Amino acid sequence: MLEKLEQPAPDKIIQLMGMFKADARENKVDLGVGVYKNAEGHTPIMRAVKEAEQQLWHAETTKVYTGLAGDAGFHDVMIDLILGNSVTRDQVAAAATPGGTGAVRNALEMIKMASPDATVWISNPTWPNHPAIIKYVGLNMAEYRYIDLATRTVDFGGMMEDLSGAKPGDVVLLHGCCHNPTGANLSHAQWQEVADLLTAKGLIPFVDIAYQGFGDGLEADAFGVRHLAKTQPNLVIAASCSKNFGIYRERTGLLLAISQNAKQTGAVQANLAAINRLNYSFPPDHGARLVTMVLNDPALRADWEAELEEVRSGMLTLRQSLADALRKRTNSDRFDFLAEHRGMFSRLGATPEQVAEMRETHAIYMIGDSRMNIAGLNQATIPLLADAIVAVGV
Repeated sequence: MLEKLEQPAPDKIIQLMGMFKADARENKVDLGVGVYKNAEGHTPIMRAVKEAEQQLWHAETTKVYTGLAGDAGFHDVMIDLILGNSVTRDQVAAAATPGGTGAVRNALEMIKMASPDATVWISNPTWPNHPAIIKYVGLNMAEYRYIDLATRTVDFGGMMEDLSGAKPGDVVLLHGCCHNPTGANLSHAQWQEVADLLTAKGLIPFVDIAYQGFGDGLEADAFGVRHLAKTQPNLVIAASCSKNFGIYRERTGLLLAISQNAKQTGAVQANLAAINRLNYSFPPDHGARLVTMVLNDPALRADWEAELEEVRSGMLTLRQSLADALRKRTNSDRFDFLAEHRGMFSRLGATPEQVAEMRETHAIYMIGDSRMNIAGLNQATIPLLADAIVAVGV
């Protein structure tokens, strides 16, 4: 049996990680892996999370399973963080998952159960795992335009035109904030127009929100998902705590599904628990417990929010510094979009050949489509990147 298995296509990001590790050059710069790093190239444990861990170590008395859907306290604090008062609690079904990826996978399985003939519309481009999982679970898929290649801003006209071709009951996958891989976000007015289109066409929004707090702040980053919650009869949300709590290896995610009334919510909740049972039984709890502790403790929450703001403002500073460095070197404003984008990622607009040349000649590592992790920079490496971009003729 096993001899029939073929070697899967290599993961491009994992492959790039190996190449970077093997590179002996001292001035190498890693902009590939989607993990936040500070100026020293380290991904620290956030202060509030560390304090919560110490408290948990002293207070925890058991490692027994939580419920199939995870701990209700975790659900409640995350629903408040993401949705605020946009919906009533009895409209929301929730299940903890192994990371945001687990939430995406379970959401797509739920969609397949509820509406197997639906088409899932994804932005072009999007996070590579989106189309991979959609194909794996056997759902139909279509793309909508998202980025204007000339300006690196949202191609909103193209997006709306493409989504106008969706049929009632289709699912539209949207990035809640800090679009991965482009860094280009919808404005508040554009979110409202998207909501109007969803309503008019009878489409189901599915929001992947993995970077709340990394863009314009916790509240501002939740505008889109909260507006959809207020205006749409159904909404599916996949959330991740990896980035904004810095707990990548704890695999802490949450799947939310908003219904029109409590009766529907009960049925959805039972299905979310059943999907968890089939995939991995009980979800992991350690990271979820830490998040719950931080968000419920006023002092820990204040410290977490302060550190998250330091992370956010630091990335904005890096963006502005890189845009300024390129403006100075090129005597043009064509890279100013870097300062306007939000979150960890931006798509530079380099060709695969230019990306390869930056890697081979200048030891600058980024994904082949020129997605780069802004958080991988510091003030010392910005000039190296700016020089490389100019040298290869981007």
